[in-house]
Amino acid sequence: MKFNILTFLLCSVFVFGQDIQNNPKSNHGNKFEQLGTILPTPNYYRTGSGAPGQGYWQNRADYDITAYLDEDKRNLKGSETITYYNNSPDDLEYLWLQLDENEQSSVKNAGYDEGSFLPRQMNSDDLKVTDLPTKNNGYGVNLEKVTDASGKSLSYVVNKTMMRIDLPTVLKKGEKFTFKIDWNYNIPDRIRMGGRGGYEFFPEDGNDLYTITQWYPRMCVYSDFKGWQHNQFTGRGEFALAFGDFKVSMNVPADHIVASTGSGKNFEQVLTPAQLARWKQAQTAKEPIEIVTLAEAKKAEKSKSKERKIWKFEADNVRDFAWTSSRKFVWDGMKVIIPENKNEVMAMSLYPKEAYNLYRKFSTKVIAHTILTYSEYTIPYPYPVAQSIEAANGMEYPMICFNFGRTEKDGTYSEGIKNGMIGVIIHEVGHNFFPMIINSDERQWSWMDEGLNTFVEYLTEEKWDNKFPSRRGPAHTIVDYMKLPKEQLEPIMTNSENIIQFGPNAYSKPATGLNILRETIVGRELFDKAFKTYSKRWAFKHPEPADFFRTMNDASAENLDWFWRGWFYSIDPVDIAIDRVIAVRPDLDANPVAREISYKIDPPLQNAFEDKSKIINREDKTITFYTDKDKETQDFYWRYNRGQEKVDQNKEYKIKMDDFEKVPQKEKSKLENTYAYQIDFVNKGGLVMPIILEFTFEDGTKLNDKSSAQIWRKNEQKVSKTYYFDKKLKSVQLDPMLETADIDTSNNFWGEIAESASKFQVFKQKHGAAARGAANGKINPMQAAGKK
Repeated sequence: MKFNILTFLLCSVFVFGQDIQNNPKSNHGNKFEQLGTILPTPNYYRTGSGAPGQGYWQNRADYDITAYLDEDKRNLKGSETITYYNNSPDDLEYLWLQLDENEQSSVKNAGYDEGSFLPRQMNSDDLKVTDLPTKNNGYGVNLEKVTDASGKSLSYVVNKTMMRIDLPTVLKKGEKFTFKIDWNYNIPDRIRMGGRGGYEFFPEDGNDLYTITQWYPRMCVYSDFKGWQHNQFTGRGEFALAFGDFKVSMNVPADHIVASTGSGKNFEQVLTPAQLARWKQAQTAKEPIEIVTLAEAKKAEKSKSKERKIWKFEADNVRDFAWTSSRKFVWDGMKVIIPENKNEVMAMSLYPKEAYNLYRKFSTKVIAHTILTYSEYTIPYPYPVAQSIEAANGMEYPMICFNFGRTEKDGTYSEGIKNGMIGVIIHEVGHNFFPMIINSDERQWSWMDEGLNTFVEYLTEEKWDNKFPSRRGPAHTIVDYMKLPKEQLEPIMTNSENIIQFGPNAYSKPATGLNILRETIVGRELFDKAFKTYSKRWAFKHPEPADFFRTMNDASAENLDWFWRGWFYSIDPVDIAIDRVIAVRPDLDANPVAREISYKIDPPLQNAFEDKSKIINREDKTITFYTDKDKETQDFYWRYNRGQEKVDQNKEYKIKMDDFEKVPQKEKSKLENTYAYQIDFVNKGGLVMPIILEFTFEDGTKLNDKSSAQIWRKNEQKVSKTYYFDKKLKSVQLDPMLETADIDTSNNFWGEIAESASKFQVFKQKHGAAARGAANGKINPMQAAGKK
């Protein structure tokens, strides 16, 4: 249906009766410039392609931990042996560890205060006299002993949520150091105090549900790009952690069920014979099997055992270890096989009876769907376990995560709660990939795990249910955030602690940007390959933003620096407007008029100024100029420059341009139904994007066209584009599928297209030597002087 303009151009030349071309002065900014000056210089450790370099290294830490959960005192006591491996090229005089639980302390926290205002109303329980000086609330890590492997005390300093151990001797490249720490802390009420770990009390049955997270002194990351990452833990920016192997034993009340990072190593000692049999059955089941049944969980709630059991778990090559413990848990599981690596995974869910009607139906199946889908888009899931724990929150750790999703007391639930539960399970299980495996620095760049994970979460939700009400991912869902006043916005490339709108900035905007790249800019095939390449390159390593940006460019052969610059480094929104539509028709009956061109002969080109180099060269007697010795180059111009030739520069010359003829009738019939349109676009928002158009014609048919974002590269404020159709246009719609996050769609439509009274003339170009000769233009000075 669209007129073939290539054929039109081959047979005709367009001469417009009026200037309808929009040709403004260039307004070239920096939107398409490379990120080379912004990104760190590639080096031996990280390459310009985004891949780890030949000299890439990372340190590791292995842990052997014992834990004692005192339910009566709500206290956790631990003892750990850490073996730290220095794989860096640097000598280390000290080690830094994280004491994250100090964030709950009133006197040992990071001290990142927030401003506050008087409320309009408040709970009377919260109305208390300001505590000055601040009193110790009793929370935070209590260090009991810090020694080397032989039991000799080590010197250490605690600075808020960080702890420095001063080594007795320098730890050189390739060496390891083993040390021990004993500690305890009071477990906070997670529901009242907030935070990622703690206990939740259930008043109806008098039981606790414990989520034990950030619970042990953990090694900081020492890296090639930062050195020690020991930015204080404020509760916002999450974690930077080294990989290692874990052996952990938990001493808990005998009627508790425990789940954790890693694989259970002594289920024979801690499960009943019936539970152990169901565990073995679940390892081959294709549908979830209850390992601990609802009836068993309800029975355990009613009597608190004073006996103890020790559960043992091991996990290899993980960056962290978390666990949960409660007598309230129902536990189900099933086997999942990852096609890409044939890995057999136990997908499992633990939940209290308050979540039974939701979690029993959905949770484990959502886990299976998630690790299968993420394996398709990133790397094959490598671990033996993936678990979802219902704990009225949302937080992630290797092989285990904590989510919400409880029913009403009668077991019913709303569609909103169900979809929210499914979404949070996908998101938190998905964190096994970002950042648990592709191990970015969350403390510095929240978007590198939250944003990338939210993007794949969206893909996974789409494959769970094509009508799933995803809140993040589609371009139109980020519009309300991007249209906020600029003082309420920060670039995605902002440190986690300094973000005002954390959810949109760290989750939604990066996820949306990646979806726009996949669906609108790069295309699914190229994008998916590049995204998978990034995941493979940086699995079990520490990527930085430059590694991601460079890999996506490298693996797609798309120079996306303009996109990273605009979407990640700026706060500009997308607002492209249709500013004007001009409609004209061709005049096929116009008689071409021969044109006579008058001009004078310009003298041969000479330098307007004799610069220093020319003067020195002439005075240098060792230089013989080529034209002085080569007679063939001593032409008219050479002689003219030396005053040996003359040209009358005042004489006027004329040439007749008669290179067109009237369009023949047989061709005119093909062209007479042509409609020409010029559409002018204005970039009001500042962020460049592809121009996507839907044309609706008067006969009801439609056509679509897309121009890449590079159409803006020479003028970032406005651009025009012409179209030629063989039918009359009724309206133009910009971004009809809401693909670009345009914040103002009111200027995206143009109807009532009035045809201009002016027409553009169309002639047939003559062929042959005479026409070509005439069209060649001016007589040269040698012809005018009669010279060769």
